[in-house]
Amino acid sequence: MFYLNKTPPLLKRLFPSFIWGEKNHKNNIFLTFDDGPTLEYTQQILDLLKSYGVLATFFCVGANVKKYSKLYKAILDDGHSVGNHTMHHLNGWKTSSKTYLANINEASNYVKSTLFRPPYGKINFWAIRKINSKYKIIMWDVVGGDFDPKCSTENLINNVLKNVKEGAIIVLHDNKNFSEKTLAALPKIIEGIKKKGLTFAALK
Repeated sequence: MFYLNKTPPLLKRLFPSFIWGEKNHKNNIFLTFDDGPTLEYTQQILDLLKSYGVLATFFCVGANVKKYSKLYKAILDDGHSVGNHTMHHLNGWKTSSKTYLANINEASNYVKSTLFRPPYGKINFWAIRKINSKYKIIMWDVVGGDFDPKCSTENLINNVLKNVKEGAIIVLHDNKNFSEKTLAALPKIIEGIKKKGLTFAALK
């Protein structure tokens, strides 16, 4: 499985309307979780974040919010931000722009936010202008790799800590299939980031 732990500058220049990091947030970094809420991990992640006094942003799949509305409410009640991650976790490279936009719109009935992140980081290019008219398109500049079966908990921690800097947007997951690893890595990730003198904030 190929992916880059650090987003290359060229990619950021090719898509300047996307938000890859927050340059004007001195000392802040932005922890984000994709794919939830999940019955398996959301509450555990929330409890851990609360124990460290950390705010984050959850990019939620509309179908999951519909199914687990109490967990979605718990995310908001704890002061975290949320973002639209489509209704059914669509791959924009394999979906028509009409279907893609309709799926985002359907998700907006459940996820109340002006933030959007494309699942897999694969946005439908023909839909970008319309999405930008309603949402901030949030990408990332640090990929933990928790979705990779070959990425160990220790690798996940190292991937984040060696690449994080102020303004960084870090992508992790709240996914029933593999977030046991994410949950195990979170304490050391949070502690390591704090040791660097960085603080946590939610995206707005």
